[in-house]
Amino acid sequence: MRSSSLWASSLGLCLSLACGGAWAAHGYALWGSLKYPVGFDHFAYVNPQAPKGGELRLVSNLRTSTFDKYNPFTLKGSAPAYLGGLMFDSLLAGSLDETGAGYGLLASDVQVSADGLSATFTLRPEARFHNGDPVLATDVKFSYDTLMGPFTSPSYKTQLADVAGLDVIDARTVRYRFKKPNRELPLTVGGLPVFSHRWGEVDGKPKPFDQVVTDIPIGSGPYRIGPVRFGKDITYVRDPQYWARDLNVKRGTGNFDRITVKIYKDNTAKLEALKAGEFDLMRFFSAGDWARRVTGKRFDSGELVKGEFKHSLPAGFQSYVLNTRRDLLKDVRVREALGLALDYEWMNRQMFYNAYQRVTGLFGNTACAASGTPSAEELALLEPWRGQVPETTFGPMAVPPRTDGEQSLRGNLRRAQALLAQAGWKVQDGVLRNAQGQAFVLEYLDSNESGSRVVTPWARNLEKLGIRLNYRPVDFALYQQRLQKFDFDVTTMAFGGTHNPGQEYADMFGSQAADTEDSGNFVGLKSPAVDALITRMTGAKSLAELQPACRALERVVVHSHVLIPQWTAPTHRLAYNHWRLQGPSGMPPYSGGETWAIDTWWARPPAGTGAAPARP
Repeated sequence: MRSSSLWASSLGLCLSLACGGAWAAHGYALWGSLKYPVGFDHFAYVNPQAPKGGELRLVSNLRTSTFDKYNPFTLKGSAPAYLGGLMFDSLLAGSLDETGAGYGLLASDVQVSADGLSATFTLRPEARFHNGDPVLATDVKFSYDTLMGPFTSPSYKTQLADVAGLDVIDARTVRYRFKKPNRELPLTVGGLPVFSHRWGEVDGKPKPFDQVVTDIPIGSGPYRIGPVRFGKDITYVRDPQYWARDLNVKRGTGNFDRITVKIYKDNTAKLEALKAGEFDLMRFFSAGDWARRVTGKRFDSGELVKGEFKHSLPAGFQSYVLNTRRDLLKDVRVREALGLALDYEWMNRQMFYNAYQRVTGLFGNTACAASGTPSAEELALLEPWRGQVPETTFGPMAVPPRTDGEQSLRGNLRRAQALLAQAGWKVQDGVLRNAQGQAFVLEYLDSNESGSRVVTPWARNLEKLGIRLNYRPVDFALYQQRLQKFDFDVTTMAFGGTHNPGQEYADMFGSQAADTEDSGNFVGLKSPAVDALITRMTGAKSLAELQPACRALERVVVHSHVLIPQWTAPTHRLAYNHWRLQGPSGMPPYSGGETWAIDTWWARPPAGTGAAPARP
């Protein structure tokens, strides 16, 4: 229940806008409940008295070995790590201790109409860009129109497909119009980056956005670009006049005067640089590195510390991606057979130090995860598509095959052989061939030669079925290019999860995205059933409507075997310099790892100043 002051604030907003809105407040909650009341002082997980100063030295979290532009929104080229989050504010800011909520940042309030067909935002008069200009409604419209233009990722068009347009009501009021009610859209548009219409202007005239490359971004975020050494590092410098430094959603954040992001050519160089003290913080994704190689004199002395921080984030669905546009991968039985050859239990034991958990579907570690047989509500959504989705979708939820307990790799391979035979494939002289004599040969595309270590055990098992999986490492630029054009057979992709799935799933699995170059539909799935379920999911008006829709969607995608589930870690593994860095005690449950440190940690005062020795 809202406090009386919040009701008063909402009423005043509605009266000022002459509206009868269904929602009007200092923020927006997907399902109608905000954790923080109107007038709250700061988020609970920050230190509002955190000192400002010092430097945070990071290593880039991107797979690119360099950067060649400052525009993170265009298709061509590579932008520096963390630039978007540090330089661009949005209308709303999310919190790290709740899901499905956003609080006013550039906007002081948000009002959603009773019919759900519009969201109106009022901009704060104190909001300023780095050049001193006020953030105005025309800038919000310019940003939206630009992101929907021809030079940005098609994922923006997909996620904003149900946005009919943006109207400038007055100098500091914008109204997004929606094609149909969608509870998620106010959060989606509220989270879009806002930049100045002057970014990239020459003599007062704008350049085409794809020509805005190394023009210094004109954003309104807490940091600006400082010293840059292309190919080596970039330093972001805290703006001491940052307009939102005392705003509740920003209090206790952006504490470092400088954030330097260094670039290294490979993981070995990164690790050795950490041990040598060249930077202060590194997130680890390799269980082998974490267990065996994160050692040395600086760890022994306590200067460097290994920290594992448990989170409540969705598991996501890191997977082997099977490109169903390829003829060899069109048959669902073939795709299921490929998954049966993966011995995850052996890999976790022998290679990952039992550090991981198996991914099981799209929505692991969330209330949207499907299990058991479909509920009556799920069946009602699935029945119209019987005959157009795998029949197994209507039975128990598929789970990845195991190789322990009552199951074994030998048994799984026998099942795989049977499925391949049903699909018309037979082994001849040790090679799997179809009726036309074509050998079953796939290419695994990767941008990192070290990845072969993880793929090799799977490839060995596939050989037992007569299938050859060729490992093809390429440089990252070519890897990106081939992914954009869907020119691959198999690769690995780490898909982030969400507690509140929405329109982004149309980009990952929607039929229209399957034919759109550079979309997120890498698997090439084209299914009217999937399209309909995504529509039901995005149009849900309550959790009771959302959960059956997302569970039904998960069942269809998983039983289609377009993804072979890999693994996920329940913790963030961070190695950091305890002598230089300090942070709040306890990580908020929905933090994304090193971004928690970037946002909320601070530089530790020099020894002898009485600083508390507590670790984050």
